[in-house]
Amino acid sequence: MAKKNALGRGLGALIDGVEKEVLERKVEANQDISVDSIDGNPFQPRSSFDEQAMEELAASIRKLGIVQPLTVRETGTGRYQLIAGERRLRAARLAGLTHVPAYIRTADDQAMLELALVENIQREDLDAVEVAISFQRLIEECKLTQEQLSERVGKQRSTVANYLRLLKLPAEIQLGIRNKSVTMGHARTLVNIEDPKRQIAVYYKIIDGELSVRQTEELVRHLQTETNRDTGKIKRKQQLNQDFVQLSDHLNKIFSVNVNFRINEQGKGKIVIPFNNPEEMERILGLFDRLNT
Repeated sequence: MAKKNALGRGLGALIDGVEKEVLERKVEANQDISVDSIDGNPFQPRSSFDEQAMEELAASIRKLGIVQPLTVRETGTGRYQLIAGERRLRAARLAGLTHVPAYIRTADDQAMLELALVENIQREDLDAVEVAISFQRLIEECKLTQEQLSERVGKQRSTVANYLRLLKLPAEIQLGIRNKSVTMGHARTLVNIEDPKRQIAVYYKIIDGELSVRQTEELVRHLQTETNRDTGKIKRKQQLNQDFVQLSDHLNKIFSVNVNFRINEQGKGKIVIPFNNPEEMERILGLFDRLNT
């Protein structure tokens, strides 16, 4: 059975374990609290916020107010720590609000991290690398398996794996994803290239040639075919070299000289038996005569 899309269902639906232990343990709900009393979330996974988008949200808040309350936890008398709603809090400050509506929850550090990361993943404007980083943090810091993470965020395990693979790309390409120079589809194709230098080379071909995802896939298939062909040649050459080394050792013992081989890529070549003077040549020829008897 296909998994239901968890996006838009609320944090409680996304975090099954936290829903019972944290989200239902309200101290108060929808209370107006002072903006100045709210400290930032130390687990906030998001590092950048679009200034224009923040101004637009602030304008909306000035006109309509905050529709969805923030989520905080109480850290001391009159002090709160933000759990979810970083953009809304920043926009509220831009809009000049002194108080904001908020749900006050009971949450430990582990639950806070999970809440912040999952809320972050829900954002529509989140780039693929930010999603991948949030997935990785949920796995490492919240001790989740990929299967458990898949259940938490309502995505197929293969989708989670595809995002995580983006973090193996060179930093230059990850930055390009964040800047929207290439799409997630382009990035998934680049992951299939093993050599980082070749990944970067193809990355710039995508940008310079304005290649579509399909064109990029064709380019990568062509490169991989060439790579496999070259690898096959190298392996054959290595095998030939190993065979000739053994044969050379054998002939060196017979003729008491360093026998050389001249071989091309097709395996064709010559055996060269050197001599330093006429007497040594006569000795070698005598060995041939005895080998023929």
